[in-house]
Amino acid sequence: MREALKESHKALESGEIPVGAVVVSRHRVIARAYNQTEKLTDATAHAEMLALTAASNYLGSKYLNECTLYVTLEPCVMCAGALYWVQLGRLVFGASDVQRGYSIAGGPLLHPKTEVLKGILAAESKSLIDSFFEQLRRI
Repeated sequence: MREALKESHKALESGEIPVGAVVVSRHRVIARAYNQTEKLTDATAHAEMLALTAASNYLGSKYLNECTLYVTLEPCVMCAGALYWVQLGRLVFGASDVQRGYSIAGGPLLHPKTEVLKGILAAESKSLIDSFFEQLRRI
């Protein structure tokens, strides 16, 4: 999760919402990404989506059932859908997203075999996001 936090700092430095993600396979980071929606002018360029694409390219597979995604913020519904389709093995996230996180949808959005661990380094993740939006409101 610390590696995902490093990615979220890159997003912050780039003026993006500070969310970072890494994909791990066999105890090795195989992909890393941060939000790039502004840079790429692409509403779908979330850290998770970019990390999943990079991991799939690295492995040469559309399935990531033996991988773990570490992400600093609970994935949105769009990203949860992508996690379903790649059949992610394990999701570990930091801060919950009570406004846009996948859990607000109410139903199961992740693949049934995906394990979920939440709240890891949540305070650090939430602090970055809160300070980003506080600064935006001052502008």
